[in-house]
Amino acid sequence: MTNAEKLLWSKIRGKQLDRLQFYRQKIIGNYITDFYCAKTRLVIEIDGGEHYSAEGKETDRLRDEYMARAAITVLRFSDREVLENLESVLEKLWSGL
Repeated sequence: MTNAEKLLWSKIRGKQLDRLQFYRQKIIGNYITDFYCAKTRLVIEIDGGEHYSAEGKETDRLRDEYMARAAITVLRFSDREVLENLESVLEKLWSGL
């Protein structure tokens, strides 16, 4: 896990967020998600630099389309956003639930 993933995981594991169970590196179809909550059908992705290249953006687009077809919501945050503004990320997660 990246530092940003470790930090977020420390705040959502063990049902800390609204008593919801999140799983780390959950396989959904042909994809491995960073974090997944089955009860709310929510995927959380923490994006590093590779996600901002043309190839990375296309891969993410295809993944997000797959998740949408499966009625799963995807919330994306950058590594920087998690590391520098964790409270804002947690607020967005709370509102996304």
